[in-house]
Amino acid sequence: MSIPQQGGGPIERPEQLADYIASGEKPREDWRIGTEHEKFGYTTADYKPLPYDGDASIKAMLEGLQQRFGWEPVLEAGHIIGLTRNGANVSLEPGGQLELSGAPLETIHQTCDEVNQHLVEVKEIAGKIGAGFIGLGAAPVWSLKEMPMMPKGRYRLMTDYMTRVGTMGQDMMYRTCTVQVNLDFGSEADMVQKLRVALALQPVATALFANSPFLDNKPNGMKSWRANIWQHLDDARTGMLPFAFEDGMGYERWVDYVLDVPMYFVYRDGKYINALGQSFRDFLKGKLPALPGEIPTLSDWADHMTTVFPEARVKKFIEMRGADGGPWRRLCALPALWVGLLYDQGALDAAWDLVKGWDNETREELRRGASRLALDAEVGAIKMRDLARQVLDISEAGLKARAKPGAGGLVPDESHFLNTLRESVDTGRIPADELLEKYNGDWARDLTRIYAEYSY
Repeated sequence: MSIPQQGGGPIERPEQLADYIASGEKPREDWRIGTEHEKFGYTTADYKPLPYDGDASIKAMLEGLQQRFGWEPVLEAGHIIGLTRNGANVSLEPGGQLELSGAPLETIHQTCDEVNQHLVEVKEIAGKIGAGFIGLGAAPVWSLKEMPMMPKGRYRLMTDYMTRVGTMGQDMMYRTCTVQVNLDFGSEADMVQKLRVALALQPVATALFANSPFLDNKPNGMKSWRANIWQHLDDARTGMLPFAFEDGMGYERWVDYVLDVPMYFVYRDGKYINALGQSFRDFLKGKLPALPGEIPTLSDWADHMTTVFPEARVKKFIEMRGADGGPWRRLCALPALWVGLLYDQGALDAAWDLVKGWDNETREELRRGASRLALDAEVGAIKMRDLARQVLDISEAGLKARAKPGAGGLVPDESHFLNTLRESVDTGRIPADELLEKYNGDWARDLTRIYAEYSY
């Protein structure tokens, strides 16, 4: 989850809200790639989730990374809760999931190098303190009660609120991990086209990256239990956003959507002030019960925008949010998939042609099918595996058209990062299938085996 935003003067005109989003517009040559991924930490002595304090702990991890690799600490109420270095951040999810929010980079080659360097650093520190880290979409063994809570005020407020909306909010917070990529747009029209393609094709990403078939030490009946969670959470701030496909979609329509989402908090002087269920529209009028008489700043607006969780999210860039966390090859494949689809105009147009005839029901059924059956899902005449193959063809063409070389020019483009996804489509097997096969085979239903075989 996001680190609190800083700066930005008071919001004096409603137009500033849309202007804030529009300020993210960039010319094509300045478009960048920001990859984020989360992973579960555990103690190697007993395979329990890493607590915040102690010899083998999240705090020890952050302090080790800071001291050994030159990261700068981020503190809240005296607690180290994140790190920054050269445009990248390491932050904490509610249950101690460690997240890398990568720097904005030009190519997939660079972002994959960044991911690999981060995992090397994490493994070195983890090895010294008796910890390990694993990439999965959901915690396979640990119960919700076993998960620690990180010392962040935002999470204390959200944990309480999640009991009032939906049925799985706390599970999402504490027992899931994702990988996502943040991509730029050049104009309002470009944002709309990219958002529509991103929303429509998130189920394909969910299917290709499905990696959460276990919960509470047994199979849960889903290929992506993490994706299933998002279908049973706060309807006000999740989903496939049918309005995004309607005439008139643009910055102002996105603003209207976010304004309708109930607030969580206001951040002031290093503290989170409880504004649960209150209205940002009232805040704009100086009538927020949590801060009567105050009007919000642009940083308040930026914070509020981080509390909506649809399948694709607009800020000053667009976030792709449909994929489970997973093995390192897929941490590079996720940004490759979306860059290929969205950063070449020919590929973007082809992707839109593929999905523009779908109605809201089709998009929603694809979303539900992806969480249950991944590549085996079928919706009407659409077979997910065939759809994924078409999507990969378009993405590959987009990456080849970008022609961004790597390895000192020895690799002509970025398309090879899709190879692991091609393998899944060719075989019909995604990570969840492999895990279930091992669980029912070599592991003899002993899920502790997952840590030795799948940790980074």
